[in-house]
Amino acid sequence: MDVTKEIRYVGVNDHDIDLFEGQYQVENGMAYNSYIIIDDKIAVFDTVDARFTEQWLGNIEAALGSRTPDYLIVQHMEPDHSANIVNFIHKYPDVKVVASAKAFAIMKQFFDTDFAAYQMVVGEGDTLSLGKHTLTFITAPMVHWPEVIVTYDSYDKVLFSADGFGKFGALDVEEDWACEARRYYIGIVGKYGAQVQSLLKKLSGLEVQAICPLHGPVLKENIGYYIGLYDTWSSYRAESEGVVIAYTSVYGHTKKAAELLADKLQAKGCPKVVVYDLARCDMAEAVEDAFRYSKLVLATTTYNMGIFPYMREFVEHLTERNYQNRVVGLMENGSWAPAAAKIMKQMLENSKNITFTDTVVHIKSALNKDSSSELDALSDELCRGF
Repeated sequence: MDVTKEIRYVGVNDHDIDLFEGQYQVENGMAYNSYIIIDDKIAVFDTVDARFTEQWLGNIEAALGSRTPDYLIVQHMEPDHSANIVNFIHKYPDVKVVASAKAFAIMKQFFDTDFAAYQMVVGEGDTLSLGKHTLTFITAPMVHWPEVIVTYDSYDKVLFSADGFGKFGALDVEEDWACEARRYYIGIVGKYGAQVQSLLKKLSGLEVQAICPLHGPVLKENIGYYIGLYDTWSSYRAESEGVVIAYTSVYGHTKKAAELLADKLQAKGCPKVVVYDLARCDMAEAVEDAFRYSKLVLATTTYNMGIFPYMREFVEHLTERNYQNRVVGLMENGSWAPAAAKIMKQMLENSKNITFTDTVVHIKSALNKDSSSELDALSDELCRGF
């Protein structure tokens, strides 16, 4: 696949993987992207997962014919992108490895060598000329590892964005970009919003006509759309108006209350209502939508003097990713010593700009007249402003 006349795609698709990074469901697989710029000098961008060594090296050989690469640019040291550095050097022993100083330190940890004889250390603003193509390196620490660099080709105006602007899913599967890119971003990069904002500021002065990420498709059209989404996500603003109801339920009473609240919200004109049973859903999708929409309801039982385990896990996923700038409503169920609402509120107390609804729904075993009235009041509160 040609990105431009002189930039070629040499990555691979992985349909054998079930969990990315050991936790994210990827029904449509993953892509491990690698690129080549063919100029007077030749640069290869990043390697691929260790399970695809021969396919990747074959892709490179097919793209280059009798020529050999001059540079291997290592933007990110996660093994799905760096596992084949040694194999690449064995095949092309005259190559120079271009990376940040921190990347070479991490190479030492992975491979017991920092490839001193092959090193070309680059930092913020350093350039590398390939001929017509001049590459400028931009540091992007904690997007989402500390050694990350991204690379701008001023000739074709292409940004090689490392893990930025990536998504779940192999490239031979058609699916909505935003949905899987959002789940990918929030799950993997979401904690580092400030660092993404810093990178976006660095990129703001560049003319970008295409983005080449390490996962997902090359982005060539409407670049402002993708950058705008990253700005929204990394500043922790709601992307859309709506309410997410996340619940756990033991005997069905909390479930009934959550579903009744959803019905009331829809009847009152809420623009979007999404309901998740945290014990059964894809947790990453529930987390994704909690960040996507403007309001959230947490509904759970008191359990072992705490809260139900799936709810605790869900809230911890939110707080470790800096959940903020949202309206949150609370619903609790408890037959003799309800404490869930208090505990959930405490778990969110260090989150910035969380506005809790005045109404808290208190269910004692099952809905009754009082708790049903609270449910009405909560639905009224949540619908204000829509």
